[in-house]
Amino acid sequence: MTEPSMQAPSPGVDDILTEQDGYCLRVRVLNEQGLHARPAARLSQEAQKFACDIRLRHDGGDVDAKSILDILTMAAGQGSELEVRAAGPEAMDALRHLGHLFRNRFR
Repeated sequence: MTEPSMQAPSPGVDDILTEQDGYCLRVRVLNEQGLHARPAARLSQEAQKFACDIRLRHDGGDVDAKSILDILTMAAGQGSELEVRAAGPEAMDALRHLGHLFRNRFR
């Protein structure tokens, strides 16, 4: 008999919550160096592909996910928990896509 995994399950589509003004997905920064320049650039580039407003919340701060400078100012290190919030026509698709990026460490 194998032991149950001690690692929390990866967030998936079912973890996208419907909120009054859009949708929310909680993610964890898994890559070793956190949201440094390269993953922040990738995140902002991918967010810009969607016709919706996408925000990141971390430690009480709220930034535009389409802005690399905003993302870098969060200083989200490895293990940081973030809320990705989206509102607009492609909000659900955006959260699915960005959640996949976080789960795969921006690869």
